[in-house]
Amino acid sequence: THTPQMFTTGLVGVPSNVYSLYHAALQLKQRNELGVYLLNLTVSDLLYLASLPLWLQYIFQDDDWSHREWLCQLCGFLLYENIYISIGFLCCISLDRYLAVVHPLRFTSLRSMSAAWTVSVVIWLKEIAVGVVFFRHKELSRDRKNQSVCFEHYPMQPWEYPINYYRFTIGFLFPLAILLISYLCVLRAVGRSAGTQPDQKSRVRQLVSSTILIFLVCFSPYHVFLLVRTLLERDCNFIAVIFNYYHLSLLLTTLNCVADPALYCFVSESARRGLYRAVLRPVAKVLCCCCRRGNASPTKAGSDSHEVATDHNNGHPTVTLLTHSIKTGNNKGFLCFCCHLASFLSFYVCCLLFCIFWSC
Repeated sequence: THTPQMFTTGLVGVPSNVYSLYHAALQLKQRNELGVYLLNLTVSDLLYLASLPLWLQYIFQDDDWSHREWLCQLCGFLLYENIYISIGFLCCISLDRYLAVVHPLRFTSLRSMSAAWTVSVVIWLKEIAVGVVFFRHKELSRDRKNQSVCFEHYPMQPWEYPINYYRFTIGFLFPLAILLISYLCVLRAVGRSAGTQPDQKSRVRQLVSSTILIFLVCFSPYHVFLLVRTLLERDCNFIAVIFNYYHLSLLLTTLNCVADPALYCFVSESARRGLYRAVLRPVAKVLCCCCRRGNASPTKAGSDSHEVATDHNNGHPTVTLLTHSIKTGNNKGFLCFCCHLASFLSFYVCCLLFCIFWSC
């Protein structure tokens, strides 16, 4: 049976992304352009999650694809699209927050609903076009054991080299530079804002740091090993050395299906409480004991806002950032949430590692 992978997919990916869809719909109803990017991000994650059981079955069968070739093409396409569409919309969200915080009164047309939908269509069309070029080649091949290998060629084919260089530079390094630059500018603007409360500044810094960290954890290992394979892979001896590490890095990309909702949907207080009750609390009861009983209850309801307000005091602009909620306690509640989130992500990684070692 394949209970572990179905359990992982159902418990972790699907509930968080379904809840993310609900929260995205609420933001769209409020005509918040972030809801457009969040919706597209979630749709991409759900499409990939639909193919995840087939990929995990492929791993359990020692990399032997037992389904039709068109399913291999489709699953490979969804895997590719999820990685780079997710990266694209993470960049959109970072640029939107950069414009909202650093230039709150300028470029308002770029932060409209119509602009968000236009950018979303462009991202989908661009990645689909690149994917069609990539998948026009045969993706199902036979190895030395006469097993059907899907989405991978050992050693790499000559036509894969330029595509892999494109994926590493345009698909990974360039978006990473956008994320780093935009968020450094956001952090500097937050630090200079005299009207922003210390706890709000702390939340923004933690969100920025978590975003960069999860982006690096999810996508850096895969692209590093992809580059290493492209530069150094010439024979089967090298493949034998790097094979398990490459597969682990590929599995880590699935972590973004959990990280995306955690970062961009559950940033508001009400959504965070919903995540806590629906997903985090059952897992945290088993894995996390960092919070004392007095701090275990969710915080009281507070008002949420994703708007940016700008006041001018003595000619100096003051920026109020991202989300706002009524303060009901100290920072221990947020630290408790971080602990629960860490245990939640650790649980997901442990499930993936269990699948890997069980298949060996």
